[in-house]
Amino acid sequence: MSLLTQIFGSRNQRLLKQYQKTVRVISALEPQIEKLSDAELQAKTPEFKDRIAKGEALDDLLPEAFAVCREAARRVLKMRHFDVQMIGGMVLHYGKIAEMGTGEGKTLMATLPTYLNALSGKGVHVITVNDYLAQRDAEWMGRLYGWLGLTTGVNLSQMDHDTKQSAYAADITYGTNNEFGFDYLRDNMVYEARERVQRSLNFAVVDEVDSILIDEARTPLIISGQAENHTDLYHKINEVPGMLTMQIGEETPDGKGVIQVPGDYTKDEKAHSVLLTEAGHENAEAILTKMGLLPEGASLYDAANITLIHHLYAALRAHALYHKDTHYVVQNDEVVIVDEFTGRLMTGRRWSDGLHQAVEAKEGVKIQNENQTLASITFQNYFRMYAKLSGMTGTADTEAYEFQEIYGLETVVIPPNRPSKRVDRQDQVYKSAQEKYGAMLVDIRDCYERGQPVLVGTTSIENSELLSGILTGAKLEHNVLNAKQHAREAEIIAQAGRPKMITIATNMAGRGTDIVLGGNVEKQIQLIEENIALPESEKEAQSHKLRDEWQSLHDHVVNAGGLHIIGTERHESRRVDNQLRGRSARQGDPGSSRFYLSLDDALLRIFAGDRVRAVMDRLKMPEGEPIEAGIVSRSIESAQRKVEARNFDIRKQLLEYDDVANDQRKVIYTQRNELLETTDISELIGSLRVGVFHDVVRTHVPAESVEEQWDVPALEKTLAGEWNLDVPLQQMLADDQNVTDDDILEKVLAAADDSYNAKIAVVGKESFGGFERNVMLQSVDSHWREHLAALDHLRQGIHLRGYAQKNPKQEYKREAFELFGSMLDQIKNEVVRMVMTVRIQSRDEIDAAEAAIAAQQAQVENLNFQHADFNPNAASEELLAPTAAPSAAPADEGYMGVKVGRNDPCPCGSGKKFKACHGKLA
Repeated sequence: MSLLTQIFGSRNQRLLKQYQKTVRVISALEPQIEKLSDAELQAKTPEFKDRIAKGEALDDLLPEAFAVCREAARRVLKMRHFDVQMIGGMVLHYGKIAEMGTGEGKTLMATLPTYLNALSGKGVHVITVNDYLAQRDAEWMGRLYGWLGLTTGVNLSQMDHDTKQSAYAADITYGTNNEFGFDYLRDNMVYEARERVQRSLNFAVVDEVDSILIDEARTPLIISGQAENHTDLYHKINEVPGMLTMQIGEETPDGKGVIQVPGDYTKDEKAHSVLLTEAGHENAEAILTKMGLLPEGASLYDAANITLIHHLYAALRAHALYHKDTHYVVQNDEVVIVDEFTGRLMTGRRWSDGLHQAVEAKEGVKIQNENQTLASITFQNYFRMYAKLSGMTGTADTEAYEFQEIYGLETVVIPPNRPSKRVDRQDQVYKSAQEKYGAMLVDIRDCYERGQPVLVGTTSIENSELLSGILTGAKLEHNVLNAKQHAREAEIIAQAGRPKMITIATNMAGRGTDIVLGGNVEKQIQLIEENIALPESEKEAQSHKLRDEWQSLHDHVVNAGGLHIIGTERHESRRVDNQLRGRSARQGDPGSSRFYLSLDDALLRIFAGDRVRAVMDRLKMPEGEPIEAGIVSRSIESAQRKVEARNFDIRKQLLEYDDVANDQRKVIYTQRNELLETTDISELIGSLRVGVFHDVVRTHVPAESVEEQWDVPALEKTLAGEWNLDVPLQQMLADDQNVTDDDILEKVLAAADDSYNAKIAVVGKESFGGFERNVMLQSVDSHWREHLAALDHLRQGIHLRGYAQKNPKQEYKREAFELFGSMLDQIKNEVVRMVMTVRIQSRDEIDAAEAAIAAQQAQVENLNFQHADFNPNAASEELLAPTAAPSAAPADEGYMGVKVGRNDPCPCGSGKKFKACHGKLA
């Protein structure tokens, strides 16, 4: 510790001291607030709102608002905030992260800043890790907010649009990180401003902030639609990995690495990747040629076979790296991903790049179509859009650097309400998994016989079921909590503190329910109180009896040493280990923890196995004897630090690339929102029209050029053929010898304006404005989707630029910028073309055209057309329809007489490309 820190205290200590002063101010207000009647206390909310409206800052209101919230919680929830919860509330209000141990009351603490910030009327989002916790907390804490005169909404997946809208309109909205992120993306895909559900992003309190902002930030949120179908290919390719063998060991340039068993591919567990060897390439090519998937003599690396090699690698990864009941489970004929950090099922989530389909082929379940990205965002970029962000968790300090670096969030460690009495024992390292499980069984049996509850944490479903089998064989009763028992989660956890209770759980992050020593009696008392059939006296008697029974069970467990935590292996993140330990010794209870490891565990095997094995061999340790030494624990921690640093680099890399897309996303989404919110976009269309025709004219008649350089006949032909404009430029030149290039430009722009105004005169400004807006939105959306796919392809190969001594990130930024520029040009041209070439038809002509389409459609099977109805309130009998191209037009694809390119949007307004819509009929 430096001399300055010794004198002035650390930054954390200084902050706590500062907040402690405010706590004293709040406590001084308590006696006068306690004297208020319910009605007077409830009247404080409108009083605060009024003061904010008059310009008073939230920071100035903090002591009073916190004091009111504390008193209301005491009356409504029968819970009074501790002083440390007050400090935590301030940490959250000032936009920082509060690290508070498990069982310190984070859920109640969050009510303080939530209440204060909701008074501004701009909305507060409380974000949790799953729907169960969002609903539970919204109902539980919603009672407090409702009593104080604020509204609470809950935002769950599969909710209908109107319910979602009212949830967001509430003062406080609870929901999951995924749902908030997806709603943001969905709001930027709507075609009417009233269809949006979210308000502006004002203040967020993120529960289990490390899980959401760090663990889940490695993969972006993606909304996708169905792309082309490769089902048969997946089934065929799935046979190939079985015909290839894995190489064990590898040759390294320094000659230290040796190939023990030669094979067709290598597996790198650290990098989570597979790679074909040279022999493997030849073997794979021979197999694929035999299967008829690769032409005779062709190479896997020919440009035409890129899809094939992509599928082959997806199949190899599915077989070599992704294991059932560890990375995924099969449920109802579907492959469901298991979250490696929380052990929960991630229903509805799918791996990208064809990996999910490869796993489906491997498991023999129905293969679902590949998807095309329609919208995507990373959690980092979503949460950085909030005006103020804060978070709370039991384990943030190990990741404080990342929180500061990526989100600008400072971590404040808040001391426990009562000092922790947990004893963390040294890790025990065994040579084999069998010896490790044997030692754990001895420990569990000892606790069981003494009546001490045990919580065993595993890192995968597979391990939890293996351990369950061992305990069943030893005739020890136990509960298993993993992704497969998701529904019983809260119930199992609530009773995990009863004497002789053995609970096996997969990754205990964010379970949201405290393990009370002696079991959770409040749930049983609540059921008695809700029973209408029982008289009040009987309810009271039964409640007293349960409480007395609980007290004796509680004392028994405390005397036996509290909750004992057993870890079956170290997780690659120290945080997850700390989360498991943190379930024990809440609120000053006693408790203990120990991790049992073996040299077969993934983390030890990859990072420290050989060194530790060599030590064991040198010491000639007998069978079943563990190493229990600080040096081993420290080497494991250093391995965990390495993995954490690598994972941080992965996330940072993802973010640096997504930042490029994010700048572009902001431009597109801002443009979209402006389109949705303005009724008249004729000015925008006018400026686009000037820009497009300026480019068209300057292509044939360069600025400040002499007449010999002009190609007026070609310009005239282009205007007639592509833009439906008949401008007699050659006649103009013949009539006047002094025509300049600016005169030609002026003449063309005037003709374009006249053509545009003539259409408006027939239909009316309002009707035509609606059409223009739809054309613009559809064009922006379809080009943005294609742009996302292009960025994705660019991103996959950009690292190869490193071989040319170029910085891949700089190259990515440069090329992405160029792609974005060309996308904006395409949108501009497409919109102006659609608006200029649209022709007004009468109702009779439209009916005849629709009948012709229906007749053609009846001849084509399995085609599904979706047509957006144009403005039904149009006062005019005439409506908009595509124009007929002049007879001189080249023989392009046609639709009802209009010249349309294959990749242009279909003039019917479906939003699809012409080749995928009416082009099929043509």
